[in-house]
Amino acid sequence: MKNVDYIIVGDGYAAFFFAHQLIINKKSFVLFSADKKGASQVSAGIVNPLVLKKFTTFWLAAEQIDFLTKTISEIESYTGQNYLIQEKIHRIFHDEMEKNLWSMKTGTEELKPFLNPDFEMLETIINPYGTGEVNHSARVDVNGFFSGISDYLERHEMLVREKFDYEMIQLSKYKDFNFKNIVFCEGMGVRENPFFTDIQVIANKGHHLKVKLSEKMNHQYTLKKKHFLFPLNSDLHYYGGTYDPNERENEIDDFKTEELKEGLSAFYPHDFEVVEVNYGFRPTVKDRRPILGNLPEHQNYYIFNGLGARGILNGCYFSKELYEHIENGKDLMKEVDLKRFNK
Repeated sequence: MKNVDYIIVGDGYAAFFFAHQLIINKKSFVLFSADKKGASQVSAGIVNPLVLKKFTTFWLAAEQIDFLTKTISEIESYTGQNYLIQEKIHRIFHDEMEKNLWSMKTGTEELKPFLNPDFEMLETIINPYGTGEVNHSARVDVNGFFSGISDYLERHEMLVREKFDYEMIQLSKYKDFNFKNIVFCEGMGVRENPFFTDIQVIANKGHHLKVKLSEKMNHQYTLKKKHFLFPLNSDLHYYGGTYDPNERENEIDDFKTEELKEGLSAFYPHDFEVVEVNYGFRPTVKDRRPILGNLPEHQNYYIFNGLGARGILNGCYFSKELYEHIENGKDLMKEVDLKRFNK
């Protein structure tokens, strides 16, 4: 038998960011990965402090972005790679009214740090009203992040590439492991978890395209109109993703694919080739807050779920909150505490 401080079940942002907390705090653990590409692995990796439909910010936006920057630097110390790509978001304005709204909100205390008051006209694309740059925006190299940390965990024998078998757990023992705590970070996989049957996560399906553009861009920005467009490498760009709260089949939706192609054509007036279509199911919650906490009957069984569309920021920031709660008894914020559903 091997004794570990933690077992982590899952392989998305919640699992990997919590694993990072254990690494820097020198806790022993194993992470069980079913090696399935979930919503995290096919996400855009956008780091965005704004809701770009309304030009508003969201709960803890500045704090989350600051903490992500610090965390990525810590991860670089043991993987040797920095996965934060400093490419700003440029919002393509739909009309003059939207542009004026941006200008007005640059003067507000809350939004001034995030909205660049100077506009820019970009070549290659249709942007008659110009674009606005989002300060403190960036994106994460998603493939690099997951492969880099996975390689590190595997080298240090912290990664078990197999599906977790709930029937094999007995109090604080699982197969060949004795554990102090177990953290379930399974995203939509929580629906198969017999210990958290009451968790109300809603599947929000998102599609994105990988496209080959016929005319190259002369800038290094992430473009946003209806969806996001940014370069993956010299040949391919990412365009997406959609939001479909009406849970549908586990297959590509042709309607959403056409929606994306039309959205890209609306501002990119050149030929492009769709090379690949991907989708994932984001675990969302009605109150749009993550879910953290433990079971009354199993005090050392924890959940970390419901990260939604801001998986990177929520996963990074609340991994520290959960770690401090487990190890140091820090109270969870009431907004994210599992107990909020016991009303």
